[in-house]
Amino acid sequence: MIVMKFGGSSLADADRMREAAALVAASPLPPLVVLSATAGTTDALFQAAHCAGRGDLEAALEGQRDLLDRHRGIARELFPQGAPAALEQALAELGGELELLLRGMARLGELSPRSMDAIASIGERLSTRILAARMGAAWVDARAVLRTDDGFGRARPRLRELKALARKHLAPLLGPGLPVVTQGYIGATADGHTTTLGRGGSDYSAALFGAALGAADIQIWTDVEGVLTCDPRVVPQAMPIAELSFREAAELAAFGAKVLHPATIQPAMAAGIPVTVRSARRPQGHFTIITAEPRTGRPITALAQRGPVSLVTLHLDRPGKDIHQAMAGLFQAFSRHRLDVDLIATAEASVSFTVDAGAAMEPLLRDLAGLGAVTVARDRAIVAVVGERLRLTPGVTSRCFGALEAINVELISAGANEINMSFVVRREDAGAALRSLHGALIENPARGRDRAAKGALPSWPGRTVPVHVC
Repeated sequence: MIVMKFGGSSLADADRMREAAALVAASPLPPLVVLSATAGTTDALFQAAHCAGRGDLEAALEGQRDLLDRHRGIARELFPQGAPAALEQALAELGGELELLLRGMARLGELSPRSMDAIASIGERLSTRILAARMGAAWVDARAVLRTDDGFGRARPRLRELKALARKHLAPLLGPGLPVVTQGYIGATADGHTTTLGRGGSDYSAALFGAALGAADIQIWTDVEGVLTCDPRVVPQAMPIAELSFREAAELAAFGAKVLHPATIQPAMAAGIPVTVRSARRPQGHFTIITAEPRTGRPITALAQRGPVSLVTLHLDRPGKDIHQAMAGLFQAFSRHRLDVDLIATAEASVSFTVDAGAAMEPLLRDLAGLGAVTVARDRAIVAVVGERLRLTPGVTSRCFGALEAINVELISAGANEINMSFVVRREDAGAALRSLHGALIENPARGRDRAAKGALPSWPGRTVPVHVC
């Protein structure tokens, strides 16, 4: 069997749902179909919940009616002779459930994570009911299969229980010409409380189900033709990538590539199952296959950016002598304040690191003040160069430096991960950095090599750039 996951943009209206149904019908292997909510639905559900939470029940219920009307409209287009009674009943029940949840929120004046997950689950349950009816397929409530802990809003799956439940509830329904439809993103605790895996979690659900069932392939159907060498909105010359390694895909996702949820790769990698990223609009076009060991031989695969981030530098009171104490105190502070750090670089007299711009840093900065002076450079971006053979290819570093000679680079991280070299730049310079790197490393690598050989490296006069090299 295979897993076919469709995102919200591939389910946006009746025409897109017809396309998805046709792709499922054409599958040569029995598919488990995993769906997101239709485009914009999850945002609309959150908006309705926030209206209810602040006591504006009228606005919340208006959002509920609009959402239900939109899905009934899709059903009418798919069934011009009239939707099946079972589908009409399912839509009515989901609309009623959403109304009760919103009324309860308005009465309590509280937006608890548990209630938000219950409301968020409505979107996937709506989309799956419609597509399952369109295909005459079996419909399974993912909450009966995807067992999680009670971390509402970002629950963690319980893999052993999930595998047993998938074999009990999903495997018996799969067979030649027998697709099964279920939801991504949502699960449930052992006592039946609805949970979600976090935004973008439908990809993760697909990989979890595929690993549990031993799928031959996990297909992620989107509105783009596979993974590209860079964001085409920033680099119009971006090209499709035929093959990626699991490590490259995870690295690109972690540094801002929008195609895959970072956690998607883990269950597939553990089970040795390939993941393919395909376009639902152009199913015969380019696609990307992600495997454990691609045989491309290329040094650079793709570029990505993450931002905005803040670059924090701790200037030690006693350089050198207290570096071990400072580092211990720094990592204790990261743990205490639950801060995720992307990059970190050390020098004799300072330590620099990056954190997401939205992180609450004030408590951390108060802690660090006891170790030395702290400076914060805000509105920065991380530009990442990713490739399986990056470290093994002579001259790549000098080609990167040559491409960035006109860019003010504030931190470099190389060697901590053998497939990633990262640069911190001002956010407004990130686009220019990506275009220059893409030209030198991917579009015209021979010209980039020639330039590096002639010594065209940035001198960055008058500045000290923190560099982290293992």
